[in-house]
Amino acid sequence: MRAVNKFLAAGDKVKVTLRFRGREMAHVELGSQLLERVRTEIDEVAKVEAMPKMEGRQMIMVIAPR
Repeated sequence: MRAVNKFLAAGDKVKVTLRFRGREMAHVELGSQLLERVRTEIDEVAKVEAMPKMEGRQMIMVIAPR
């Protein structure tokens, strides 16, 4: 989160990627909960440009500064 805040303060976009390995694919909902928590923590300084979505074994979300 420190790195996310640093990039957003510099005016850059942030791409958050979660990679699921092996049996972690059975618990994708935990990954979406984690990205939801990130979204709520940065809500006042940034907006979500691309909502979390699965691409193969990865869940990706893009955040842009307000």
